[in-house]
Amino acid sequence: MASHIVGYPRIGPKRELKFALESFWDGKSSAEDLERVAADLRASIWKQMAEVGIKYIPSNTFSYYDQVLDTTAMLGAVPTRYSWNGGEIGFDVYFSMARGNASVPAMEMTKWFDTNYHFIVPELGPDVKFSYASHKAVHEYKEAKALGVETIPVLVGPVSYLLLSKPAKGVEKSFSPLSLVNEILPIYKEVVSELKQAGATWVQFDEPTLVMDLNSDILQAFTHAYSELESSLSGLNVLVETYFADLPAEAYKTITSLKAITGFGFDLVRGSKTIDWVKDGFPSGKYLFAGVVDGRNIWANDLTASLYTLQSLEGLVGKGKLIVSTSCSLLHTAVDKENETMLDEEIKSWLAFAAQKVVEVSALTKALTGNKDEAFFTTNSAALASRKSSKRVTDEAVQKATATLKGSDHHRDTSVSARLEAQQKKLSLPILPTTTIGSFPQTMEVRKVRREYKANKISEKAYVNTMKDEINRVVKLQEELDIDVLVHGEPERNDMVEYFGEQLSGFAFTMNGWVQSYGSRCVKPPIIYGDVSRPKPMTVFWSSIAQSMTKRPMKGMLTGPVTILNWSFVRDDQPRFETCYQIALAIKDEVEDLEKAGINIIQIDEAALREGLPLRKDEQAFYLDWAVHSFRITNVGVKDTTQIHTHMCYSNFNEIIRSIINMDADVITIENSRSDQKLLSVFREGVKYNAGIGPGVYDIHSPRVPSKDEIVERINKTLGVLGSNILWVNPDCGLKTRKYSEVKPALTNMVAAAKHLRAQISGTK
Repeated sequence: MASHIVGYPRIGPKRELKFALESFWDGKSSAEDLERVAADLRASIWKQMAEVGIKYIPSNTFSYYDQVLDTTAMLGAVPTRYSWNGGEIGFDVYFSMARGNASVPAMEMTKWFDTNYHFIVPELGPDVKFSYASHKAVHEYKEAKALGVETIPVLVGPVSYLLLSKPAKGVEKSFSPLSLVNEILPIYKEVVSELKQAGATWVQFDEPTLVMDLNSDILQAFTHAYSELESSLSGLNVLVETYFADLPAEAYKTITSLKAITGFGFDLVRGSKTIDWVKDGFPSGKYLFAGVVDGRNIWANDLTASLYTLQSLEGLVGKGKLIVSTSCSLLHTAVDKENETMLDEEIKSWLAFAAQKVVEVSALTKALTGNKDEAFFTTNSAALASRKSSKRVTDEAVQKATATLKGSDHHRDTSVSARLEAQQKKLSLPILPTTTIGSFPQTMEVRKVRREYKANKISEKAYVNTMKDEINRVVKLQEELDIDVLVHGEPERNDMVEYFGEQLSGFAFTMNGWVQSYGSRCVKPPIIYGDVSRPKPMTVFWSSIAQSMTKRPMKGMLTGPVTILNWSFVRDDQPRFETCYQIALAIKDEVEDLEKAGINIIQIDEAALREGLPLRKDEQAFYLDWAVHSFRITNVGVKDTTQIHTHMCYSNFNEIIRSIINMDADVITIENSRSDQKLLSVFREGVKYNAGIGPGVYDIHSPRVPSKDEIVERINKTLGVLGSNILWVNPDCGLKTRKYSEVKPALTNMVAAAKHLRAQISGTK
């Protein structure tokens, strides 16, 4: 009996990688300094797993940005705009693809399936010349071996890589990157050959797209790819790893029939039906990597239940062929709960972060071989019982209020067109009104004061005065830039979800529970452990102060219930939609209090609406129904003259545009520039949209400042499919991660572009 970990967080227990990356990007440290931090992190992770007794330890799951970009580098699939001239790809080209540079934009970034992790989307076309341009997988395998740790190198599988790609700019949209499978397989063969020469005995191919609804042609591509690789893989054990959902029956049949594959990794946490496929037939002599420890959440595993599942599977696949594993990479959970010195001890006992999940895998493996750690299992059972019986989990008033929502619908009384007319009479905005998404750069001083106030080192008065000064600075800057609808900049907020969770009941928080979102960007998801309610107003004080500083409309800024849900670690003892309805009722109270305080525009961000969409089509309608309903609950009671905005970013929204329209927001701002205005295609194809809409005109996740002419060109393309009467002008997302030296010129150019086009439009009337 053996154990396996699909992947592990790469950021470090104290975000060591984040700080090393940002220091390097700022020119404060060298490439050697960055590489030294990375090597130390890899070594500590490998040794940690080896000491616990994990047999199949992954390598090449570390990344300086993301594993799909690493694969793009491995294949030499660098877009021509980065002027790469061949050879081993270095940091300059690698980070230019990820972040852009002064002269060229970054590649598109989107969500990794239904997670909050982002990847850089490969850009491919029929003329791409692939070459083996990054030997990272081999180098890291050798690096671990030199430390005395045998690992299983992990590669993004060739078919999933192509399915996650898009046609490059200038290539017909009908072009299928999957047609390039024969072009990239020679590179994979080279990598595999070098790994074998280095002494590897296993290789892991991550093929998560297998859990999607795939047609027969795509399934045939898997058969073809691994048949072509078969001779190269001879002498190696090969694991194909899947995760995030059940495999469809046909995908299960396809993959388990492949001769080249030695083992199959399945997510048995989010995929319950896969066990039925195993019961119906599992290939003789193959290995089953059973993902029974949840890689997506932070709750302690029910060890007794998992052991029962594993024992039943062992009888199906045979002794020695069952491998205990995580459901997916632990990249999606926090690193180590032992760093949580301030967390409530009862709640802490209910949790398992990545380091603890590794121990759970090891404990289950030992139990299967008859070496059960009775004390460990007893402690686990006690923690589960404590959580189930704890009075802090259930609030009967909240449960009752949520129950009344079932079977009912919530819509504002008038149409969006009528509302927009009433709002325009009140707001008197110009055509192509300009705004930003919410946050402004947070200075070191602001962060310092916030930390000191939280640690009780300064008084509330000193804290409030500092925040007021910062809000005033942001308001004056926006007025100087001549932005039409203002924001207060959110200096008092640490994170768009954590800030609200800290003021809601039913939430717990960590000090170091960081999870990578993309590159150096990390988030600290709150833990929803119990019923959710709002004890008191959360944002009214700050929004009222900001509105008092200007005569221009000031947006009240809220995070929507679906985003709070999807960007938290959510309780697993009730359906997710019930928790979402509870959050929606809390946000509804806040919306109505903002309206009473004289805030006429309220933005309820639902950045993560698309992210929570189930991967299987037969499950999507139910999710979209309750997710959209949750948003509508928040603002059903406001006046027609109160304008409700929402914001979404960095996901493929085209396929759910009908649900977005059904949200019935007055104005939606949405990412559009980094994806090269992909959103516009849905309107070209005949979708009618009557509400206000602001497709982002520049990418804020890049330090690059767009010119006025570039923004004019983007807006003109949008005007080709959307009327000027509903179009807003705004960046792709919030400005928190940028510097003022980047923000000021970018917003200056954005406003200038809007004014230029207003003059043109007025001149044609």
